[in-house]
Amino acid sequence: MSAHKIEKKIVNFRVETPDDKAAAKAEPQRDGAPAGSHDAKVIWMHEKLERPEMLIGSTYKIKTPVSDHAMYVTINDIVLNEGTEHEQRRPFEIFINSKNLDHFQWIVALTRIISAVFRKGGDVTFLVEELKAVFDPRGGYWQSGGKFMPSIIAELGHVIEKHLQSIGLLRDPEMDEHRRKLIEQKREEYEQRQKQQDAFAKSHYPQGAQLCTKCSTAAVVMMDGCMTCLNCGDSKCG
Repeated sequence: MSAHKIEKKIVNFRVETPDDKAAAKAEPQRDGAPAGSHDAKVIWMHEKLERPEMLIGSTYKIKTPVSDHAMYVTINDIVLNEGTEHEQRRPFEIFINSKNLDHFQWIVALTRIISAVFRKGGDVTFLVEELKAVFDPRGGYWQSGGKFMPSIIAELGHVIEKHLQSIGLLRDPEMDEHRRKLIEQKREEYEQRQKQQDAFAKSHYPQGAQLCTKCSTAAVVMMDGCMTCLNCGDSKCG
């Protein structure tokens, strides 16, 4: 062992114990790392990763009936290990712009927190459900097409969910072909019986349809003695 001369004042130190070495060996793999991968050149998302000069971004518009001004949500992504088999696109930062200054404080706070979570790495998909679960005490609002939104924050969660699906971090839930055909058949049967017009503009659901607790869409009707959702197929009869 060679000797090293210390020329600076020691201000902080930590003694490594055998337990620390054992814990380091037993530490689980980082998010997204393939099993058995020990390639030191592979870059994974972490908070010390520096922001590149250019990022790929997508901007989404949120226009709610509770505000006169629209909100524009921009999510910028970083591409890790570009051009290799480990290439991965991850969200890096989020910006929200609006003319409504009433939202300024919580917009700044929320964008900083969400951006910090993005840059931290690991599984960031939990943000979607946390944001979608926020309810406005003054009541929510209906989107065009008959979808109920409990709050502006919840709609922001839907925007992030849509973005994560577009870059492959979340799977887009799709019904199988058999279930889709069954829903279309039930919808045609009901409309032929009732001969009612749509409940909402640009909506294909009959007037008087109830709100579905699963997909938050006013598309639940009585079919064959059972309440059935014409949007997601949820049924009280299974």
